[in-house]
Parts: sequence; C-alpha cells; structure tokens
Amino acid sequence: MKTIINGIIKENPVLVLLLGLCSTLAITTNFENAYIMGLCVTIVLVFSNIITSLIKKFVTKNVEVPVYILIISTLVTIIEILLQNYVPAIYEVMGIYLPLIVVNCIVLGRALSVASKTNVRTSFKDALGIGIGYTLVLMIIALFREIFGNNTLTIINSTSNLFGFKLMYKIFDNSILFPMEFLVKPAGAFLTLGILIGIFNSIKGGNNDEPN
Repeated sequence: MKTIINGIIKENPVLVLLLGLCSTLAITTNFENAYIMGLCVTIVLVFSNIITSLIKKFVTKNVEVPVYILIISTLVTIIEILLQNYVPAIYEVMGIYLPLIVVNCIVLGRALSVASKTNVRTSFKDALGIGIGYTLVLMIIALFREIFGNNTLTIINSTSNLFGFKLMYKIFDNSILFPMEFLVKPAGAFLTLGILIGIFNSIKGGNNDEPN
C-alpha cells in the first residue's frame, strides 16, 4: 500500500516529477477525455511494468531501452485497435495523444527505474500508484477547466454508444462570470496546472513541517 500511495503523492508523475505534461495540458478540456486517457496510461503502465519485471533478467543494458519501448508500443497499439473498433469517438478525440503514450516519459521511466530492478509485485504496485496519481491529476484539472471554462461537466458523451446513454450537465445558470472560455485554451491549461502544483506543494510542504 505504501508503494501505491508513494506514486500518488510523493512521486506524483505530474505534480512532483513533472512528467507527461503534454497529454496533461492537451487532453484536459473535457472530464471524460481526462479519465479515459488516465485509464489508458494506467493500463499500459501496469502491463509494461509487469512484463518488464518478468523479462529483466534476459535483457542486457545495451538493448533495454528499445526492448521496453517495443513492449510499450505493442500495448498502446492493442489499446488503439480496441478503441478504434469499439469506441471510435474516443479514438478520434484522443487523436495523436493516444499513440504518443509510447514516448510518454512516465511509462518508460517507470520501466527503467523500477520494473527493471524489482520484482513483479513491487512493479505492479508502483505502476498502479503512478497511474492513479496521473489519472487523479488529469481529472482534477479537467474538472476545473470544463466547469469554469465551458459551464458543463461531461461524464459520458463520446462513450455513449458503449453505455447506451449520455451524462452531461450544465453547472451554472444565467451566470455573468461563467463560462471563462480562456480556461479551455492552452493558456488556461498552463494556468490551471501551475495553480494546482502550487497548492499541492504548499499542502505537502505544510505536512512535512516538524513542530518546534
């Protein structure tokens, strides 16, 4: 459990390690997109870490990077095929950011720094913690940006053909202040991420302070 919590808080990939920022900034205009991207990255993380840990004894240092990238790219391709065939709307929304999971520093980084050096159980827990941490940050950013930037909350829309219904809500009625459309633009993504990092580090720093 400690390893999982470590991935969510102490080594949060976005707020602490500052990895995976491209997808974090680009995909968080919509709450639905955020949790789906987080789920996809978590799946790739978990399976790539498990496979890496299983084969680490057979992979030499000089070929480990291409081997691990091959594993990651295979997993991403499988997810792409599944989404394209069963949830094409999500596949189109994700666009280039779905195949770019292959070069996401979070995934390759955990394979090299953790999975290639530890057992399967530890690798699994590390991947799960990092994946949850990444997904939670995406969801928080998307929640803020969509609600205040679009005046909506989209839980199920692109995946409505999969679930058979839609869940979209309008948050504020006849408000002068909302929506603040700049929040769903690139500048709004940087602003939201910066504020969240500041709040997170402030809380984290406060918790680490020892009483006099």
